[in-house]
Amino acid sequence: MTGLIAFREIVLKVHSRCDLACDHCYVYEHADQSWRARPKVISPEVIAQTASRLAEHARTHALPSVTVILHGGEPLLAGTARLRLVCEEFTRALDGVAALDLRMHTNGLQLSRRYLDLFAEFGVSVSVSLDGDRAANDRHRRFADGRTSHPLVLAAVDLLRTEPYRHLYQGLLCTIDVANDPVAVLDALVELAPPRVDFLLPHATWQTPPVRPDEAPDTYARWLLRVFDHWDRRGRPVPVRLFDSLFSTLAGGPSLTESLGLAPTDLVVVETDGNLEQVDSLKSAFEGAAATGFNVFDHAFDLVAAHPGVRARQLGLAGVSDACRRCPVVRSCGGGLYTHRYKAGSDEPSGSEAPGNFDNPSVYCTDLRELVDGVEGRTSASASAPELSDPAELAGSQEQLTRDLLALLNDRRTGDSDWERAWRVLGAVERAGQAGADALDAVLAHPFTRTWVMACLEPGQEGPDAARAARRLTALAAAAVLRGGLDLPAEVVYRDGEVYLPTLGLLRLGEPGTEGRATLHAADGGYAVREEGRPEHRFGPAAGDARWQPVRTWSPGPDAAPVALEDLDPHRNCFARPPRLRLGAGEAEEWRERLDAAWALLHASVPEFARAAATGLTTLTPLAGGPRARGWGEAGRHGPGALGVPYAAGVAETALALLTGRRRAGLQALTEVADLYALDGEWQHPSPWRERPVPVSRLLADVHERVAVEAYRRATATAEPGGLDRINRALDRLSEAAELTSTGKRLVEQLRWELKTVDA
Repeated sequence: MTGLIAFREIVLKVHSRCDLACDHCYVYEHADQSWRARPKVISPEVIAQTASRLAEHARTHALPSVTVILHGGEPLLAGTARLRLVCEEFTRALDGVAALDLRMHTNGLQLSRRYLDLFAEFGVSVSVSLDGDRAANDRHRRFADGRTSHPLVLAAVDLLRTEPYRHLYQGLLCTIDVANDPVAVLDALVELAPPRVDFLLPHATWQTPPVRPDEAPDTYARWLLRVFDHWDRRGRPVPVRLFDSLFSTLAGGPSLTESLGLAPTDLVVVETDGNLEQVDSLKSAFEGAAATGFNVFDHAFDLVAAHPGVRARQLGLAGVSDACRRCPVVRSCGGGLYTHRYKAGSDEPSGSEAPGNFDNPSVYCTDLRELVDGVEGRTSASASAPELSDPAELAGSQEQLTRDLLALLNDRRTGDSDWERAWRVLGAVERAGQAGADALDAVLAHPFTRTWVMACLEPGQEGPDAARAARRLTALAAAAVLRGGLDLPAEVVYRDGEVYLPTLGLLRLGEPGTEGRATLHAADGGYAVREEGRPEHRFGPAAGDARWQPVRTWSPGPDAAPVALEDLDPHRNCFARPPRLRLGAGEAEEWRERLDAAWALLHASVPEFARAAATGLTTLTPLAGGPRARGWGEAGRHGPGALGVPYAAGVAETALALLTGRRRAGLQALTEVADLYALDGEWQHPSPWRERPVPVSRLLADVHERVAVEAYRRATATAEPGGLDRINRALDRLSEAAELTSTGKRLVEQLRWELKTVDA
């Protein structure tokens, strides 16, 4: 059974009849009429055996929790005694195996205090079916003699909303009828203050398509978008799962409902006779569509998971039709509900179980496309990550990410005395007022702090490397103390006679090969070090000590913050090529001169791109060797703000390296804190610059660099023929890429705007 999905949710049919005669009900009014042969109420034997099978399944797959939805027909018709037995059996079977989440879907007509007292005892949450105001609800939800059910449902919901039952109120289920007023429907539902509203498309297939009074292919989309607009104007007063699911997938997250998205289904249905079936909505397709041939007495749930019909709904992108795979909104709509894709083959009788009969777009295809596009168009500006357009937001998110990763590393490194001592010093620095907070921010913003943390978090970095990690943390804490000018002792552990203090410099404390400890603290505008058996020694900016080698800096302009020329940090080896060895004083000055000239060239040729390149640049590291074929700069792995530039490159090559390297680093920093795409690699896209198709991440990175390169080459009269056309083709491809999130699409729009300015 390797590779089979685990069922985390079962729908338990506790009663197979209903006290309403809703004409849109898929159980009684659609193709499958198997309910007629089912027992009316679930038996104690089926209850006990189902609970045992679920516990077995949860134990086999080590599931932390399982959900059981009590369903029908109308589940309340089973009565309190039978429902108590269900709650007791499942609670007993799952005790010590997995957490149990009991739920019920009901029309509410029978709901009373005796039921709710039982549900409160076992924590059964309740969702009620209601199609809106009285006019909307009466359109379908009537008794067999035509009487309205609306007042009784409202009374049930009112009771559910009162104490001590309010915590059981899970939400309202509303089946859409486009003949109803969407504004009135939403207002009626919101008035009942549900924890959540589920809008459900009426079950339909290509054989029995949905009602479209205006015969338009987007009728349901327009209805739902009117609901969305009114819901949005009202300040989104209640969660709506359909809209929340779209928000999630448009941002790169998972779908939140079975009816949308590519998430595999993890649900199985148990009928009143113990038969195990696929998702209930399949009853709309044809007689026996949901059947598996299995039952709880003779078969484990894993056998159902291996059923071809169930497996077909586990395939994600591979499980949708070819037309859907080519659609840019497939991540959000997921091809629609599996049932809604059904179409009998032209040479097959209606009801054939051939898998190809579900290999179609949804019968609501146009509606889903218009709905996704409509919600995205209405929300893309506000839904895009602020880091995309605000450098301060990007810097803040990057700093928080480093803090979170360091905290994670601390959780894994408890028990080492040097580590714990340094961690306490960091805490004292953070509590030491604004000077301490600023100093800590500075050392955490140092690009190679992140590089070090990520290296320590890699699998297998335990044992001897714990001492190395502790040495770096002691140096980090000491650097924060010194930067803040704080009267705090910070002990460092050094090796090979030296300790690197991030953002400050390199302090030699002994001969090569020696190890030891020293205590550092701030002293009279400088720094001081104490070692056992030695007098206190001053070093730092004004000390003129040969044992102290400060980090050199370079200024990219009169108004720009200094940039560190980092050739000391042992963790700077995070680029595609190795860093150059420490620069001599003359070499450093020569490099500054080349950087000055390269920066002047950028400002003269592409001033807008040059200003953008300076934003967020904190550290330059000289790399070994000269420029490669393209002469482009390199962003460091996990080093926000760092850039590697070939030391031996000339002025023009250095200018191009600064420009392209910053573009790479900026995109990398953005992708670390914002989702630009999802399912990267599921599609392959033709690239104008590569022989083989590439994933969307590579194509986006190529375009992001090439826009700046094209601007530079045009300004310096070195442009290649067809450069703009190639970039435009790539942008067109990206615009139709299903992987891009709302933020990713906004980035593509920004690149188009940049390219227009280049062309102008």
